[in-house]
Amino acid sequence: MGKQTGAHIVWDWNGTLFHDNDAVIGATNAAFAELGLEPITLERYRALYCVPVPKFYERLLGRLPTDAEWQVMDETFHRHYAEHRVRCGLAEGAAELLAGWRAAGRSQSILSLYGHAELVPLVSSFGIETHFLRVDGRTGPSGGGKAEHMARHLAALAGVEPGRTVVIGDAADDALAARHVGARAVLYTGGSHSRESLERTGAPVVDTLAEAVEEAARLAA
Repeated sequence: MGKQTGAHIVWDWNGTLFHDNDAVIGATNAAFAELGLEPITLERYRALYCVPVPKFYERLLGRLPTDAEWQVMDETFHRHYAEHRVRCGLAEGAAELLAGWRAAGRSQSILSLYGHAELVPLVSSFGIETHFLRVDGRTGPSGGGKAEHMARHLAALAGVEPGRTVVIGDAADDALAARHVGARAVLYTGGSHSRESLERTGAPVVDTLAEAVEEAARLAA
């Protein structure tokens, strides 16, 4: 990627670079139907969504799902998400922002809780994989948080300093993961969380990815 200038962005994928809200809501409602739950709107989803994901289901059920219920809902979600995903694309301006950050001699990577085997070819299908030092998806069970993944991700990035790293994501969990490794975070309102729930993290909150990149450059300076 050429000469690095120290500043590094760790991008989230779902709901951040990849604009998949419609797929997420469609798949969530398919999973809910398995338990007889009413469909959920994007606004309600953003107000309630959290990780670990079983806690999100607890907010809707009034109790944690049983292991059997979780397995059914998780499998249903991923099956329907794969069907809906094909109609989704990159967030507005994402490709240009990635190219611009790289052209400035800065580095970037992707860390996602989406399955690694699905993530890598999906990123490649948009022709953007050369912008990233690493693309890491989840390799273990789904439903957990990102903090430990973030620690392993940064450890694998030679020469990237946590203090000059900014995580850009759409979830409160992205701010927690950044804090876990001593990095900063910028949170984007275009994905899974409401502005109110993002602001509670204390991280800067923005409405566009262009603003997110501007803020990341300032924080990493």
